[in-house]
Amino acid sequence: MPNMRKVLVANRGEIACRVIRSCHERGLQAVAVYSDADRTAMHVAMADEAVAIGPAPARQSYLDADAILAAAKSAQADAVHPGYGFLSENSDFARAVQAHGLAWIGPDPDTIDAMGDKEQARKLAADAGVPVLPGSRRFAAGDLDGLADAAAAVGYPLLVKAAGGGGGIGMVKVEDPARLAGVVASTQALAERAFGDGTVYLERYVPSARHVEVQVFGFGDGRVVHFYERDCSLQRRFQKVVEESPAPGLGLLVLQRMYAAATMLASAVRYKGAGTIEFVVDARDHTFYFLEMNTRIQVEHPVTEMTTGVDLVALQLRLAAGEDLSGVTQDSISRRGHAVECRLYAEAPEKGFLPSPGTLQTLVFPAPSDSVRVDTGVREGDAVTPFYDPMIAKIIACGATRDDAIAAARDALRAVRVEGLRTNRDFLLAVLAHWAFVAGDVDTTFIDRHKGELLPPKAS
Repeated sequence: MPNMRKVLVANRGEIACRVIRSCHERGLQAVAVYSDADRTAMHVAMADEAVAIGPAPARQSYLDADAILAAAKSAQADAVHPGYGFLSENSDFARAVQAHGLAWIGPDPDTIDAMGDKEQARKLAADAGVPVLPGSRRFAAGDLDGLADAAAAVGYPLLVKAAGGGGGIGMVKVEDPARLAGVVASTQALAERAFGDGTVYLERYVPSARHVEVQVFGFGDGRVVHFYERDCSLQRRFQKVVEESPAPGLGLLVLQRMYAAATMLASAVRYKGAGTIEFVVDARDHTFYFLEMNTRIQVEHPVTEMTTGVDLVALQLRLAAGEDLSGVTQDSISRRGHAVECRLYAEAPEKGFLPSPGTLQTLVFPAPSDSVRVDTGVREGDAVTPFYDPMIAKIIACGATRDDAIAAARDALRAVRVEGLRTNRDFLLAVLAHWAFVAGDVDTTFIDRHKGELLPPKAS
């Protein structure tokens, strides 16, 4: 769309602000959408214009495709950027955007379908020569036929995973065969409610696993480049808390194989735009296996931007605008230094990371600099409501070495001041100061293994 001039951002919070910022830097107008709860939100204030789309519950606003399309029409937008979450990986919405004559700033809907179904994505990865973990067939809602035999073939411990899941939702570890049928049934019901698809499958669980992902960018013609990897092993409830790049302790040969596997898979599906290929890496021998592909920009994309100097959102906008990107080659992409991202949440870590909504009576962030970046969608006086994800900000810090980046991240977090609600700031500081994290001894069980040292004692 060579005449693209106005982009509707179909999201809220920090990612909406992030996209709006890149739109403005490229001379594009940005249209915000907002629910009743977000009428005075930061992304609304940043946009050139804003359109109301419904009540506070996401299903009646940010997940209402018809309301968002009506907003795009009323604002005379040329394109839609979905950010992450909400409708970002909804192929029906992407098709509807295109049917309305708007540019969809994301991959082709058929690609979203292919890679969004985790079982089908596993098959595509295997066909492309990418290693995958042992897994089972799909079990539709209510279907338990042959479940025990399938589990025995996969091997325990295993994960029950929603085929259409994401963000750690619809994923349960099972070690005891006696629990399997109950877990599958409950996960099917959860997946049906959360994703409109109750299908699940079984996958081998790697006990000592790291979560490493490769940022890719495809041009829709089979040409794909990568922007190196990110380590996202620091997780609670299968959701990421701290991410970094480069991944500590992985050898160049392993990383090169991972880059090759990621670009090979993205090329095989003729991927278009920004995407992420996620891998499970066995921390014991560094063998890796395909986990899933996220067909959108990732929450943790700033660590890649800090180490490569590339604005990934601007690259998305340029591709959608039909600009010549022939100069974006693998040889043109380099990385230097190290970056660490910490997700600052309104939550109580000592209470199982329970969300802690409330008003941000005081909110102070570190001053942005060449080594510190803050991505947020809230300001002092704003409320963190129970309707949406309770993330307050992403604090990203970089340095010449990993130690430098960790030190910069700790200084940045110490400068954060929040009053009016609980946050995980002190927990993040404890993670960054922990000897095992500093040594690069990270895997997906890190928080559970060290929670006695990371979490304050529960209040009586």
